[in-house]
This record gives sequence, C-alpha cells and structure tokens, in this order.
Amino acid sequence: MAQIEHFAVQRDRTRPAELLTPPSSVRSVVERMRNVRYEWPPTDGVAVFNRVYLTVTEELGRQIDGGRFPRPRAAATLGVLFAERYLGAVDAAAAGRRTPACWRPLFQYRRHPGVRPLQFALAGINAHIGHDLALAVVDTAAALGCEPAALEGEFDRVGDTLAALEERIREDLMPGPDLLEIADPLTHLVGTWSLERARDAAWSAARVLWGLRELPDLSQEFAQRMDAGVGLVGRCLLTPLR
Repeated sequence: MAQIEHFAVQRDRTRPAELLTPPSSVRSVVERMRNVRYEWPPTDGVAVFNRVYLTVTEELGRQIDGGRFPRPRAAATLGVLFAERYLGAVDAAAAGRRTPACWRPLFQYRRHPGVRPLQFALAGINAHIGHDLALAVVDTAAALGCEPAALEGEFDRVGDTLAALEERIREDLMPGPDLLEIADPLTHLVGTWSLERARDAAWSAARVLWGLRELPDLSQEFAQRMDAGVGLVGRCLLTPLR
C-alpha cells in the first residue's frame, strides 16, 4: 500500500483505523467536532458547516450502533477517515498552515459579512464531498486491505446519510419563500451545485486514484487538479451577495 501513502491522513498512532471499534471511532471524531465549535462565534462560516456536519456524523454513529450497516467496521473506518480530512483542514488553519485548496475559500471568507450562512454550508459540503470523500475511500481501502469496489455498499449507505446533510441545510438555513425570490442571486447559487452529482464524481475519482496507485506522479497530479477544481467551485459558491 506504499504507493498511496501520499493520500494518508494522520491518525492516532496508538489506535490505527483498522483496529478501532465502530462506536468508539465515530465517537472520537464527533467529540472533536463538538470541541472545536466552541472556538468560533456562531456566525463564523466554518462554524456553520461544522454544526451541520456534526449532526450528520452523530446520526452516522447512531446508525452504526443500531446495526444499520452490514459491515460496521468498514462503515466506521470510512466515516472516520472522511471526517478526519475536514478536521485536518481545521487543525492546519488553526496552526497557520496551508489548507488544501478545496478548503481555502471557506477559511478565507469565513467572516465575510456579505456571505450568507447557506453559502458557507454549501462551500463546506463542496470541499468535503468534492475532494475529501474520494481520498477517504482510497484511505479506507488501503487501511482495510481491499479494493474500493468492495466498499461500494458502505459508500452508498454513508452517502445516503450525507444526503440528510443537504436536507438539514435547506431546513435550517434556507431563507423563507418571502425572502428567497426567483431573482435572488442565492437562488441561482443553490441551483448550481448538486450533492448527488458530487457523490457520483467522488466515487469515480476514487476509482481513478486507486487505478493510478502504482503511478504516484500521475495520481498526485490528478489529486492536486481535483483539489484545485473543487476549490474554484467553492470560491464561486462564496461570492458575496451584499
């Protein structure tokens, strides 16, 4: 698995992902999300995304605990490595280090008064699903010693849980009908991004990255271009509207 080491996340060295029990592993990332939320004001753009993502990750943990996943270990590993991509970006920003290009717009615009909460949430989802999810699939396949194809069931089930993220955003952050008129620029922005299409693209990207694992230069270039492209979409989503 050395060929894909450049995709690896930093994990707890005393408890590698493949040894974690599903409930405790998901609980650990949930606890980290709960802790970081107190570091930011509620209007902070990263805090907006964190609130929504925390709710979804808590639900994922409940589903794993409740036996909704036939292979809880695989689901938990994917969920944890996926979440750690986001938390790694949070840690990098807090330490003044360069974040991945996909996350950079959200951290740069997080306090902009002209960006609405819905935009912050969509930009975070765009970064996380458009870039992090594909890498998390590759990380999980490497950790569990299997092909990505063996994780398709877990990918789909985790994706179904993530679909609740978009629904939650629309319920909590979408302005009322009297505020969101057809001519409102936010209406256009909301319609330009699709979680379903992003999920499909992430699965395709994961398969490409896995296929390129013995060609590290090409796989790294592909990952970098994917990162840059997702970052460009995120910057568009965060266009100030007032």
